[in-house]
Amino acid sequence: MANIKSAMKRVKVSRQQNLRNRMILSATKTAIKRFDQALESKDEAAIEEAYTAAVSKVDKAVTKGVIHRNAANRKKAQLAKKHDAK
Repeated sequence: MANIKSAMKRVKVSRQQNLRNRMILSATKTAIKRFDQALESKDEAAIEEAYTAAVSKVDKAVTKGVIHRNAANRKKAQLAKKHDAK
């Protein structure tokens, strides 16, 4: 453990940021899984709602710096491909 006051603060802040990033990434993955489940159910309204929610979560993750914008674009393209193939 760090002995210097500023180093102790950095450890505390980095733990908080890590927790926040994990929460955002987990919520994003959950939204994508819900979209996949909606596709399996073949309910048009649920598919549309889950698709917009998943794309929104991916965009918010980029805004908060959790995932890279190119990775987000790739995820959104994969979602759109599944959405159009329904």
